[in-house]
Amino acid sequence: MKQLVQNLRTGETVLLDVPTPLARKGCVLIRTRKSLVSAGTERMLIEFSKANFLQKARRQPDKLRLVLEKIKTEGFRKTARSVLRRLDQLMPLGYCNMGEIVAIGEGVRHFKLGDRVISNGPHAEMVCVPVNLVAKVPPNVPDEEAAFAVLGAVGLHGVRLLAPSLGERVTVFGLGLAGLMVVDLLRAQGCEVIGVEPEANRRQLAGEKDITTVSPDEYTGKQFTERFGEVDGVIITASSRSRAIIEMASAICRKRGKIVLIGEVPLHLNRADFYEKELTFQVSCSYGPGRYDDQYEERGIDYPLPYVRWTENRNFQEVLRLMASGALAVRPLISETISLHGYALLYARRKSLLGVLIDYSGENVIERKVAHSDGPLVRQKVVGGIIGAGNFVRVTLLPCLRGKYIKYMASSSGLRAAELAQKYGIPYAASDYKAVLDDEEVNLVIIATRHDSHAAIAADALAAGKHVFVEKPLSIDAPGLENVQRSVEKLASPILLSVGFNRRHAPHIVKMRELLGDAPMNVVITVNAGHIPGHAWVHDCARGGGRLLGEACHFIDLVAWIAQSRITEVCSNALCTDRTMSSDNASVLLRLANGSTGVVHYFSNGAINYPKERIEVHSLGRTLVLDDFRELRGYGFDGFDKMKTAADKGHQAQFDKLFECIANQNGSLMPLEDIWNTSRATLAARDSMWTGGWVKVL
Repeated sequence: MKQLVQNLRTGETVLLDVPTPLARKGCVLIRTRKSLVSAGTERMLIEFSKANFLQKARRQPDKLRLVLEKIKTEGFRKTARSVLRRLDQLMPLGYCNMGEIVAIGEGVRHFKLGDRVISNGPHAEMVCVPVNLVAKVPPNVPDEEAAFAVLGAVGLHGVRLLAPSLGERVTVFGLGLAGLMVVDLLRAQGCEVIGVEPEANRRQLAGEKDITTVSPDEYTGKQFTERFGEVDGVIITASSRSRAIIEMASAICRKRGKIVLIGEVPLHLNRADFYEKELTFQVSCSYGPGRYDDQYEERGIDYPLPYVRWTENRNFQEVLRLMASGALAVRPLISETISLHGYALLYARRKSLLGVLIDYSGENVIERKVAHSDGPLVRQKVVGGIIGAGNFVRVTLLPCLRGKYIKYMASSSGLRAAELAQKYGIPYAASDYKAVLDDEEVNLVIIATRHDSHAAIAADALAAGKHVFVEKPLSIDAPGLENVQRSVEKLASPILLSVGFNRRHAPHIVKMRELLGDAPMNVVITVNAGHIPGHAWVHDCARGGGRLLGEACHFIDLVAWIAQSRITEVCSNALCTDRTMSSDNASVLLRLANGSTGVVHYFSNGAINYPKERIEVHSLGRTLVLDDFRELRGYGFDGFDKMKTAADKGHQAQFDKLFECIANQNGSLMPLEDIWNTSRATLAARDSMWTGGWVKVL
């Protein structure tokens, strides 16, 4: 299928061939009929992508501060590479989609095949959307009008925040699509509306709605109030870099008036204006309550109606009801209809855009697999397929695999797989990982999906007779681990199972092992992991397993590897013991079979400019200290004092060894016993955090 995307680094708008997404759990798959171009939002994204690096930084000062902090701790070159990699990605365009349901994911109710629906899906022939972002279209609302519903919900939420009363006077700054719909919504509330808009054709269109319109160039705040009087409220739907809009809004409001911002303008508020009038200012967040809440949007957990009357989905439904009743008329806002191929010409024409619809009736949906090249002609000893296309794959994994033959790139959404396949010359992109398993030529499957899917995909890949590399953790629960173990036990031929504990292969760790020998030792690892917002999926025990399982497992494995012994008991102490969440501020004590001990301090509440990883090993009157995988210092060692390199956590060496083991059928990346022991020890660490006391590792 085809999808419109924007390259944030180059500024190029691309119509990309993408595998058709799957109908994921809690989602519906929609064949698009129409989508609406949100000219303001999409133009801003395009203009941002075309700006140079300095201009981009000026537009996002909050992120610039984070970049400057990263430069202090990690250096300019590494930070620059990280920023450029994040910019060098494709962003989907559009969020006002209308179509019909063609597939239904697991657990979805209240929808059936063939339902006409609107959603916040992008400009693409097929979209997969969670159910709380989908609403049924009434029979008497045509496709082209229904496509306005999501943008209408943006305006409706802003009106709800303003909470105008019958007969109040409200000024709307900006009479684009959102502003003109806000005008209708306010008039339906019985409000007197005054529109402020610089473009004459938009003022004329608004005037046909029988409202007063003015140009901002013709009035100061004082002149406005002298003619129209003070207003009860202001809604700003404009997108502008001018400070004058906020200044004029505060000047024309009555005492204790309200200002609601839907669009984007500089927030330089004059305290005196707001203080003297006791004005209320509020920024409206998209479609309403539930927006950006992972529990609501991704997991489909609705807010109870008696307590949250108007969620984003209920706002969708209300906009559609208003369209069906005739209270919200959007047909006059349609200025033209284009195809997906015509999108790139919109902004090149430099004309004022209003209601531009994309019509998909002439588009042809193509197969899920998207071929980009024929691949090498010579048969390879190792043919890889990557499942998952997240940030780790983009930033770390794929750069390590340059020069190695990867035949497939798969991700459930399809877009990220197609993007990375094109960038790295990977012949096939797919949305269904089973396409990778069904290909007989593929003999190595690399799994880097969300943590809760690792074990199931690994078991499937092993059953298909593939060598398997799983980016840690192998499993986030005991049943998943047991499933993988059973799959390994059933194998008739030697198949490698590896887990991404890359730090084993870091040059400093290799040197440590050369120096230490086999005597019992004390290993202390302190990780300044940094804060991740609480709503992130990695904190959810059902999906991410928590950071202790998902990230601290690296260091539990590293203790066992440095000590060259099996972990027998684990005890954890954490700041939080809530069973629904796994703490990312914990100390894990480890007992090992050879008498060694280990402590892993994994903290997220440290200073951002403090070193991220520090490893200390004490044994036989000697000490080794490793800071951030850059500098290893030795105390009490004959002939060794210091080893200093660029930061290297062993990713490249890990993948080089993996491909060598498979190609030469010689050895393994790590013994199976180590995989099982580390996995069980990490699960035991989480159990101990919840229950207290020592937990034996069976």
